[in-house]
Amino acid sequence: MPDTSKLEKLNREMEKSEKKLRKAINDEKALQHQLKQLTRKERTHRLCTRGGMLESFLQEPERLTDDDVMLLLKLIFHRQDTQELLKK
Repeated sequence: MPDTSKLEKLNREMEKSEKKLRKAINDEKALQHQLKQLTRKERTHRLCTRGGMLESFLQEPERLTDDDVMLLLKLIFHRQDTQELLKK
């Protein structure tokens, strides 16, 4: 009989440990999701801020297409002086 109670006790401890493990795994997943959201928000903020900076230099930016802006950026960033500035 003592062996049975010992086995039951070990089974209960194992169940508790498994429950703790599942909780820890779920907590980890929640934290990873939170980190991804924060990273995404930071990136979105950076893109919006820098896009606003770019538009502040364009005259009538709403008249330009995405292709026009891309062409302009390619021209600017392929210049030798721009490349040298970026290297610094």
